[in-house]
Amino acid sequence: MRAVVTRVKEASVSIDDKVISGIGNGLLVLLGIKNSDTEKEAKWMADRICGLRIFEDNDGKMNINPKDANAKILIVSQFTLYADVSSRRPGFSDAAGSKVALPLYEMVVEECRLRGFHVETGEFGADMQISSINDGPVTIIIESTDQK
Repeated sequence: MRAVVTRVKEASVSIDDKVISGIGNGLLVLLGIKNSDTEKEAKWMADRICGLRIFEDNDGKMNINPKDANAKILIVSQFTLYADVSSRRPGFSDAAGSKVALPLYEMVVEECRLRGFHVETGEFGADMQISSINDGPVTIIIESTDQK
């Protein structure tokens, strides 16, 4: 599982020029799920996202977690994070299909909610437009293969 986490002032998801979800201060999470991912990776990823200390404290240091920053989370499924670009035309054979990806995506969302976060989502499998005002900018890539 791979997540691109961006600290944002605001972010939203639109489909057909209609905003379907959005947040103010918080995290925009683009979430990629690969064929071999399981519930273990989903729970680990949610824990990592929710505990990531990337909000600034009074000294300007990234030391505050999303909960203490009163952050909201917008999670958008993005299979293209597992693009194979060994040729000029990307391949997506490592990206999980909806049968595997949808339940794991929903698990990450639910695990974040269980930790007390207000979580908004994109629409799984839809053609979406994502808007964001990045804060910092701060963007972190999290790989479930980094589990210890």
